[in-house]
Amino acid sequence: MKVLYLLFAVFLLLFQATSGSAEPLFADTAECRTQGNFCRAGQCPPTFAASGTCHGGLLKCCSK
Repeated sequence: MKVLYLLFAVFLLLFQATSGSAEPLFADTAECRTQGNFCRAGQCPPTFAASGTCHGGLLKCCSK
């Protein structure tokens, strides 16, 4: 039974998420989000327009 406690502690350390610590990999993604827009795969929602790209051109930057 002591092994289960150790295993549980190891799983907690392995799957621990640290929010907000990762820097964006792509400059276009950071620029899109600093302007208050969001990235999306495929078409932007009907009330939004594509104003650029995200993730190195793989996604679209949607703006109001």
